[in-house]
Amino acid sequence: MSILIAIFGLALLVLIHEAGHFFTARAVGMRPKRFYLGFPPALVKTVRNGIEYGIGAIPLGGYVKIPGMHRPAPSDLDTYFGPAIFHDPSLVAPVERMKRLVASGDFAEAREQLAALDDALERAQLPAAADRAARRGREELADALSTDAYWRQRTWKRVAVIAAGPFTNLVFAVVLLAVVYMIGIPYDASRRVEKVSPNSPAAKAGLHPGDRIVAVNREPTGTFTAVSRAIKSSNGKPVVITVKRGGRKITLPAVKTVKRNGYYIYGFQPAALRYKRYGPLAALRLASADTWNVTKSIGASLGRIAEGSGRKDVSSPVGIVDVSSQAVKTDYRDYLQILALISLSLALLNLLPLLPLDGGHIAFSIFEGIRGRAVGRGVYERVSVVGIALVLLLFFVGLSNDLGRLGGG
Repeated sequence: MSILIAIFGLALLVLIHEAGHFFTARAVGMRPKRFYLGFPPALVKTVRNGIEYGIGAIPLGGYVKIPGMHRPAPSDLDTYFGPAIFHDPSLVAPVERMKRLVASGDFAEAREQLAALDDALERAQLPAAADRAARRGREELADALSTDAYWRQRTWKRVAVIAAGPFTNLVFAVVLLAVVYMIGIPYDASRRVEKVSPNSPAAKAGLHPGDRIVAVNREPTGTFTAVSRAIKSSNGKPVVITVKRGGRKITLPAVKTVKRNGYYIYGFQPAALRYKRYGPLAALRLASADTWNVTKSIGASLGRIAEGSGRKDVSSPVGIVDVSSQAVKTDYRDYLQILALISLSLALLNLLPLLPLDGGHIAFSIFEGIRGRAVGRGVYERVSVVGIALVLLLFFVGLSNDLGRLGGG
């Protein structure tokens, strides 16, 4: 059940991201064609005011289609209509005419020629696959030629629509952290040990009731949440606990943690937790400070990854779901905090200036605004190859790290 909740949380963050694109596009006068919960194919769909709303068969996040993302190019017609021309050469003339108009930038005349292309497609004798590709190409071409296509919009509108996805994730992270502060966070006293489990690692190390844990592996722990998180992330390796006992600091011998119910434990029960609650303004201020500190930390991690020394900092969706599911098992506050940090990470990752990430689209929109002319799909696709390769590399590095952690390596 905890894994399902973790997956749902990750899907929710993606849906929030896509909703940011969708509602901002509508607010600035663009007309998205589709907005789905999950990814197509559609299980259920309906059309309202020209927008197709649906529930996709792939239950992960959401999907938004904004028409005319790229300036049309002759190569687009080769891609979509190539199989159809192979099976019915009668399509050569209308397709070549359209290619010439697109190449010359005469988009008004190209829109007029769509009717002739439609007539040719209706008369053509095509197998199902070639017919689907040609009709999809016709739809994409019509979107790109329309006067309200995305690539024709003013630069500020395009940047606003693309930036809205990461911005929504950022705002969600701040609000969620503020909610945690308003619900209440543990007092420092919660680090006091109430009971030590017999034959546990804590008992073997000499932990006593009444001890107050102040550090794990010599890293200070300001709250019980920090103590718990450090122990759970030990992956069965020895941990060194430092406690305050009778006014003195004592470092206990290193002992290995043990796995119980899917996560690692040390074997003690903390004193009854008490929580400090904050008002909305104070909670928002603390949440904003936390967000800024984590942003700086993530930025430093990205710098270390670029230098080659931060490989172990990378995680994949597998690791994200695992950490989230463990948090679900302990305290919903932990889960909400982790969900907020994942939302923040999703925002920052998407702002990297790489296509097909949002940051790459923002960079291209600004470049095209300065240049005064849109870049064709072919350029986007060539640059995207590099971005996709880097994103896939990060994914596989993260997956390798996660599998190693899950396997205790």
